[in-house]
Amino acid sequence: MNKATFDYLTPEWPAPDNVQAAITLCSRGESCAPYDNFNLATHVGDDPQQVALNRQQLIQQLDLNCPPLWLNQIHGNEVVASFNSGCLPDADGCFSDRVGDCCVVLTADCLPVLLCNQQGTKVAAVHAGWRGLCGGIITNALNQFGANDSVLAYLGPAISPLHFEVGQEVRESFLSKAIDREQEHLLEKAFTQSENDRYLADLYALARVELKQNGVNQIYGGDFCSYGQSEQFYSYRRDKDCGRNASLIWLKPDSQ
Repeated sequence: MNKATFDYLTPEWPAPDNVQAAITLCSRGESCAPYDNFNLATHVGDDPQQVALNRQQLIQQLDLNCPPLWLNQIHGNEVVASFNSGCLPDADGCFSDRVGDCCVVLTADCLPVLLCNQQGTKVAAVHAGWRGLCGGIITNALNQFGANDSVLAYLGPAISPLHFEVGQEVRESFLSKAIDREQEHLLEKAFTQSENDRYLADLYALARVELKQNGVNQIYGGDFCSYGQSEQFYSYRRDKDCGRNASLIWLKPDSQ
């Protein structure tokens, strides 16, 4: 039986031709509501068999050589290699320098960050919620690249500062990480005071601060809102019970 194709976007960034990337969008999937928009997560209450069908369709439509390395995301800062032998590694980032291996992260408001070097030999995918960002997960992912690598970053769909309200303790956690007054000022700008000691936080701005701290200046994307763009993205803050979108990156074999 021929299955309907799912929708996805291809990041607009000047990555090398052999670097492939895709971000799935909400489209008709195999599950029942509220997971029927091509959910790819097994930890949200969806039928595992239906998720497996969606994942198989993902592999087929994107013409992947092998299944992506799915992660047990725990809002930490661990980054693992794509050839990790664990069945489901506890990590929030994946790195690969092997052709055909696919790195993937799942999100529904947290920020997916895709990384590659200009040489087209290394890629990484990062799941960056505020805890991961504050814990330095982007830095940990960038540490997998070499000193001579010129790295590009793509910021995928995350909740925008219009809808992401956090407590004062979150703001203070980031400000405590500032390495100098200039960076402290940039971090301060990522938070807009709301009411009752609450703040609207900009995940995109926070990610850019960490990327630039590590010498990454080629930064693309960052103009989505998973909360507001309900027809395209899942949002935990909007819906609570919901699926997850996937952000993938891999090195294409020469034969493809």
